[in-house]
Amino acid sequence: MNTRLLSAAALSAVLTAGLAAPAAAAASAAPKPLTGVAVYLSYGKGYPVSRYEPGKGFTKLGAMPMTGQFSASPDGRKLAWITDAGYVQVGDGRAVTTAAKGAAAGFPCATPVWSPDSKQVAYVRKGGSDAGSISVVGADGKGLKKAGSTLGVCHLAWSADGRYLAGYAGTTEGVYRLDVKTGKAVKVKGVALANHVQSLSPDGSKVVVAPLSKNAPGGDGSWPGGFRPAVVDVATGTKVAIPVKGSLIGAFYLRDGRLVVRVAGRTANTLVVLDGNGRQVQRLTEPAAARNQALLQIVG
Repeated sequence: MNTRLLSAAALSAVLTAGLAAPAAAAASAAPKPLTGVAVYLSYGKGYPVSRYEPGKGFTKLGAMPMTGQFSASPDGRKLAWITDAGYVQVGDGRAVTTAAKGAAAGFPCATPVWSPDSKQVAYVRKGGSDAGSISVVGADGKGLKKAGSTLGVCHLAWSADGRYLAGYAGTTEGVYRLDVKTGKAVKVKGVALANHVQSLSPDGSKVVVAPLSKNAPGGDGSWPGGFRPAVVDVATGTKVAIPVKGSLIGAFYLRDGRLVVRVAGRTANTLVVLDGNGRQVQRLTEPAAARNQALLQIVG
């Protein structure tokens, strides 16, 4: 048998190389820190919806329509809304496209929602036999298809894996998750009453909601400026602890699973970023001008 012995220096080099490769791979896979780019809704004159970028300030994307039915795209560059006539319109810069017709209109809570890649819009179809039915269409008006039916038609959220939509019932009696692959909906356990759905975890297993107590008013379905968030496991109804101190006024899941928690401040609000284990990995201060505005999107 031909045996070769490595010198101490050579052995050290081999071990160091073996450890460095996984470390480098882990570092390259780490998510990029947020920069503070976000989309806000002002409740001031004209109800403008604007994209904020540090160093550039606010750029208007459009305005909240009279129906109150609207949403900003995940990339923070486009706006979708429902007109009084039930048209699904998409604004991209100065261009406005009518992507579909026949949407439920006049119900502020029946908001459209963008797909994770900002290329499609899901919306609630007009009543009749289609009550509670959800359709999906490309932002360019192509590829119209049915996604299924659900009682959770209000303030829709779309999971990052593209499979699930979630919304609360118009009566506020519960939250429902729709599987767009099978067309079937299930009621989220542990949520008796709610009047807002903000976000879904990337795999759709958890939902960020605004739960209501038994005697609390349900509201008119308008998009909230802020809310006390609860993270709920869809299957078990277990509430996931949010280990952030202060007055919480919102929470969003990012596509990589990080949870961004919005905390109210006296002069400006703070965004606290948590990793999958609930550990704080970043803090950002929002612009002071956005303190009383609704946060529509966090651009990761």
